[in-house]
Amino acid sequence: MTVNLNLNLLDKIALQKKEPDKAPEMAVCWIEASDSVSRRFQFEPDGYLSVKVVDDARPVFKRVVESFVNKFFPSGYPYSVNEGYLRYTQFRALQHVSSAALSVLSTQSLLFAAGLRPTPAQATAVSWILKDGMQHVGKLICSNLGARMDSEPKRWRILADLLYDLGSGLEVLSPLCPSLFLEVAGLGNFAKGMAVVAARATRLPIYSSFAKEGNLSDLFAKGEAISTLFNVLGLGVGIQLASTVCSTMQGKLVVGPLLSVVHVYSVVEEMKAAPVNTLNPQRTALVVAKFIKEGKVSSPADIRYHEDLMFPGRLIKDAGSVKVGQALHRVIKPSKLSEYKEMFPSEKFVICRGNNCTNMVLEHDATGEDALRGWMVAAYAAAAAPSLESSPDGFSSSALLDAYEKVDSVFEKFVSELQAKGWHTDRFLDGTGTRFAL
Repeated sequence: MTVNLNLNLLDKIALQKKEPDKAPEMAVCWIEASDSVSRRFQFEPDGYLSVKVVDDARPVFKRVVESFVNKFFPSGYPYSVNEGYLRYTQFRALQHVSSAALSVLSTQSLLFAAGLRPTPAQATAVSWILKDGMQHVGKLICSNLGARMDSEPKRWRILADLLYDLGSGLEVLSPLCPSLFLEVAGLGNFAKGMAVVAARATRLPIYSSFAKEGNLSDLFAKGEAISTLFNVLGLGVGIQLASTVCSTMQGKLVVGPLLSVVHVYSVVEEMKAAPVNTLNPQRTALVVAKFIKEGKVSSPADIRYHEDLMFPGRLIKDAGSVKVGQALHRVIKPSKLSEYKEMFPSEKFVICRGNNCTNMVLEHDATGEDALRGWMVAAYAAAAAPSLESSPDGFSSSALLDAYEKVDSVFEKFVSELQAKGWHTDRFLDGTGTRFAL
């Protein structure tokens, strides 16, 4: 019995040895062909998908264009960005070319005015005294204006470039008054320092307005790539101008203003193209006016060309001529405030009719939806004011209650459509406007 058992065990071991090894797993791969390009896709052992071009029958020009788009535009363009991005990028490129060329001319003028040859050591000394000294002062002063830049990023982006051109202009003119070199050049760099902070602070809100699929980092990286490319091109243009047309002061006085005009025009067109989707006083008034007048909800792209970029504080009659951010004690009397809070105990706004506008003050924790509700109440009350008796201290109670009922009936649908259009209704950016707490 022992011998048989041993033989059976040996047979089993032999059979196990004769079983063929399992075949290795085959790599999953396939080939896709589109637009005269064949690509081989394969899943690597680590789980990543590799792509390799097998055959490309496209003309060289098309290949170069696609390569450029891949390197300087966000992945998935144009479907991964909001409307207006291409126009924004075109004028951004023109802006950087003109800005870099102007900087070459201003630097050349600075060195000439200081009586220095452009050697590395001397250029470093000038940079330290003027740029790194006076620019830092300008940066510190401008950094206190951050809340206003959040509310009006387009306006401050344009002001930044106006300040930059002012600084560059002073540097270009510095050879005309060599005895005041430090004062003129220092003031120019002070303006540039403020411009740098304003430009950087407003960059993120502008990029955010184009981010459609949470791809803000990709947008930022590709935007900086565009900036770098055209800054280098602008430096080349500036060097060429400095050695030819602008080798004399007369040439700089002609070409410098032209570059500045191109620079500012490009920035204005950039800002017009940007569909900023946060609520501030001007954008809220435009959205409410459109809804009150036509019953339509505007998207950020719809109102971008209706914004007043330089003077955003204008009152819009169709939106109730609302002015936000005044001190509470200047808007309403204490006795009227208690009466108002009794009428609207759960609301986080106070509105009161003034001489030529409707003042609105928000509580500290008021959101964009609270601001929208208050704005709509003011707009409906102002529209009905000519046919209703108004008290000396503002709207009558009946006018406010009627307006509030109208808002209640449409507000939920209105906000839902705003959010569907891409608006951020969770916050209201009123800059340095005054708020109150009870």
